[in-house]
Amino acid sequence: MKSRPARIMNIVGARPNMMKVAPLMAEMARRSDINPILVHTGQHYDYAMSQVFFDQLHMPEPRYNLEVGSGTHHAQTAAIIQRFGELIAKDRPDMVLVAGDVNSTIACALVAAKENIPVAHVEAGLRSFDRTMPEEVNRILTDAISDMLFTTEESGSHNLLREGIESRKIHFVGNLMIDSLIGALPVARNSRLRHELALEQRSYAILTLHRPSNVDHQDQLTRTLSVIIEIARRLPVIFPAHPRTMDRIQRAGIHGVHSWSGGAIPGCGVWLLPPASYLDFLGLIEQAAMVLTDSGGVQEETTYLGVPCITYRENTERPVTVTLGTNRLIGSSPERLAAVAHEILDSGIARPDGSAPACPPLWDGHAARRIVEVLQDYWHGEGRAEMEETALH
Repeated sequence: MKSRPARIMNIVGARPNMMKVAPLMAEMARRSDINPILVHTGQHYDYAMSQVFFDQLHMPEPRYNLEVGSGTHHAQTAAIIQRFGELIAKDRPDMVLVAGDVNSTIACALVAAKENIPVAHVEAGLRSFDRTMPEEVNRILTDAISDMLFTTEESGSHNLLREGIESRKIHFVGNLMIDSLIGALPVARNSRLRHELALEQRSYAILTLHRPSNVDHQDQLTRTLSVIIEIARRLPVIFPAHPRTMDRIQRAGIHGVHSWSGGAIPGCGVWLLPPASYLDFLGLIEQAAMVLTDSGGVQEETTYLGVPCITYRENTERPVTVTLGTNRLIGSSPERLAAVAHEILDSGIARPDGSAPACPPLWDGHAARRIVEVLQDYWHGEGRAEMEETALH
């Protein structure tokens, strides 16, 4: 008798999850032995932060939307646990697949683990070694309760082994973010936003800031933007701002940051934009002179694209972007930020030199295929009996 397809719930909640899960959903849909189910927790719930990603990444509409909305870390995590637990009680999958390190990741993994449903964690093993970051706590806990751990870089595999995870559970498969990037790049190069801004290649910088350590403390935010305003005397700095960051800037009453109201950027300065869609943002960073960021995923995208990146944090959970890529980890000193930015602009690194983009191992656009092949082996091998047994309870 033919085996029934494995029902795998793929969890998304925030925009980084969507870029990782989109190529997986597409790859699973091509396999007759997997029935992929998309669950959106609603952690990011407005169009700019959520729905536009479904549209641009050609993801199917979620079968379930938990609609948890915003809230404190503990309130949001608790709401996801409650609502996902109710969903699992009604529609029990064979496996739950979570990605990244957001609240949705740990909440859904925890529910599945308590219900004896196998958990697969995509982007496992990344460590900043800074437990003041909520994402670091989410990563460590999710990895500890996962049955299959898919790593994007070799440091992730080493971290998991050091923490006592069995080697048979760890699979170094590459980076799903790069799968999405490679697929989206041809369209992103025709970005409507970049053309509207009328930005010349390598003539502008991109800025992203959203981490609490950089935006929640008024003094740090003010000093940081004062330095960036100074850098922006040399070239326009395009700043697509998270709504939370936008609110902090307005509350701090920071002067010298211009709000973009449409049309071509008239010249140097810091230009505040609403959150950019994935394709628009990708189109912007590919042609930028440099990127200033405190994000995680941007470090990976700039590494693949060969764009100089300054990471404005004390640590990074993606060390391969520093050792093999274009990323420079500089700490959180505004003075250091200014010095490194001017160094990049003075050195000419930011101008095209004909060199190929950096490419860490297995960042080749085929991570989704490798992950799905491992899942198929699990489904048809020793994991199948465990899944069928838990499905009966």
